[in-house]
Amino acid sequence: MTTLDLLRTHPFLVGLPEPWLARLAAHARPVVRHPGTRLFRADRPAERFWLLRDGQVGLDFPVPHRGDVQIDLIGPGQVLGWSWLRPPYRWQFGAVATDRTVAIEFDAAAVRRLITADDAFGRQFTERFMGVALERLQATRIRLLDLYAYPVHASGVDPVR
Repeated sequence: MTTLDLLRTHPFLVGLPEPWLARLAAHARPVVRHPGTRLFRADRPAERFWLLRDGQVGLDFPVPHRGDVQIDLIGPGQVLGWSWLRPPYRWQFGAVATDRTVAIEFDAAAVRRLITADDAFGRQFTERFMGVALERLQATRIRLLDLYAYPVHASGVDPVR
């Protein structure tokens, strides 16, 4: 299967015109990451992004005196990374493969050039990434509601748990 074939079947890109997919394919490559492989760290340059086909990647955040704390999981059919879209192009989180992960890896600078060169492509691609960001924000909101759904008595004891 070619990179272009892989792009045609990824849920994030469904419905994009064939010429746009071909342009993207020129800046993409299939990759495999094994469990424990770090893809990036918070506050480092964001030079790549990935469309996951199989496996999972844990997003983490460095916490003083606790190390890297996993805050989310990204799985098949999802997008990993959007910090490459806006200056200063630095990762806000870290990412580690939690199991064998198959993905399509993109050169972020090259895709930014495509976005800049074609307004229609840029608008469509950016809208898709905004959708991903909104989904992740909503998922975070739900996790926070679950975390704080039960009142804690003044004694500090949670009566439900």
